[in-house]
Amino acid sequence: MANIVVVGAQWGDEAKGKIVDYLAANSSMVVRYGGGNNAGHSVTVGSEVYKFHLIPAGILNPEIQCIIADGVVIDPLVLLKEIAGLSERGVRFDNLKISASAHVILPYHRLLDELQEQQRGENKLGTTGRGVGPAYVDKAARVGIRMGEFVDPMRFEARLRAVLAEKNILLTKVYGHAPLDADAVLKEYGACAVGLRRFVHETALLVSQAAKSGKGVIFEGAQGTLLDLDLGTYPYVTSSHPIAGGACIGTGIGPTQIDGVIGVAKSYTTRVGAGVFPTELLNKTGDYIRERGHEYGTTTGRPRRCGWLDTVVLRYAVRVNGLSCLSLGHLDVLCGLDEVKICTSYRTDSGEILHELPADLPFRTDCHPVYETLPGWSEDISAMQSVEELPSAVRHFINRVHELTNCPIATLSVGPAREQTILFEGVLAKLLDKD
Repeated sequence: MANIVVVGAQWGDEAKGKIVDYLAANSSMVVRYGGGNNAGHSVTVGSEVYKFHLIPAGILNPEIQCIIADGVVIDPLVLLKEIAGLSERGVRFDNLKISASAHVILPYHRLLDELQEQQRGENKLGTTGRGVGPAYVDKAARVGIRMGEFVDPMRFEARLRAVLAEKNILLTKVYGHAPLDADAVLKEYGACAVGLRRFVHETALLVSQAAKSGKGVIFEGAQGTLLDLDLGTYPYVTSSHPIAGGACIGTGIGPTQIDGVIGVAKSYTTRVGAGVFPTELLNKTGDYIRERGHEYGTTTGRPRRCGWLDTVVLRYAVRVNGLSCLSLGHLDVLCGLDEVKICTSYRTDSGEILHELPADLPFRTDCHPVYETLPGWSEDISAMQSVEELPSAVRHFINRVHELTNCPIATLSVGPAREQTILFEGVLAKLLDKD
């Protein structure tokens, strides 16, 4: 089994969790390598729907080792609540390990996230308010508190008091907010540390050994390519590296240990929060896609902005991630439309045709999607199990995505459940067979 990175090829919410869960059954380890509880993955098994926020999507396979790696920022309150809720549903956590190097989200991170977003006024970034950005700021500023320190009572108290003294100056002098009480934070979060201590380990060596074992490691990305801090539509991005390269930064393995990258994309495009969205549909078709696709955030519940598939974005994702193949999902959502459209390029106000994503897209108001219109389909495809069964209009749509991205398609999704996955056997087998 190969070592595979699963990344979002759009602005996130592409159903990466389903693909991770599907691949996990044949691997030895699933590693969540970035982001925080601002990202959510849903996995459907039969009639049961599991929603994950920090826990790797491979946790439903009890024989698979699951790692929350050093690139993740962890809110202890959220993680404990997630573990408790899943435990009540029979999920076991004997196979979970948390990197001692992962950074901790604390109350001042969440508070600063909210205050900073309020201060931006009309220029809000659309953050989830979960403290993820400020936690990554502290990580870069070298004042963050890591899980290894968090679960050590003496070290945590010393670090917290020192950091909170500085944060309280910021809260009171800049934002006019009341200071946080160190003793209250220590009491609440000290209890969290006790509950999480048994999961905390040095995980980088474990991941490296698993990657060399030949039994396969799945590296689980959060968010999507266009939300990457460096390569996304900045400044309307997240604070980490959702791209495939983030799997190395966030786990401690080298790039030569990665055998392939699967990009997950919807058959349309969605986005949450502020920022550019060339193919957004502010009409009945956009509403239709949102309701049929249940396009509301797993973590926040916010309605997602919806639009036609953008292959300019997909070609960019293929390039910056080095995608081996695509997993194309949500085909069933487009059922019932008389026609479907694919954005093939952008046309500027001056008439220039752009086939590649411009670096300054977030600030452009002159880029308009150029569409290719394809016939829609009315057939219910949710129970179909092979490419040959699919209506000709669906097969034509799939072929055009392949042609426009120049990237092989490995899997199709015709519904949220595990069994609603159609394989292109040759493509997937070639990718997963390390030899």
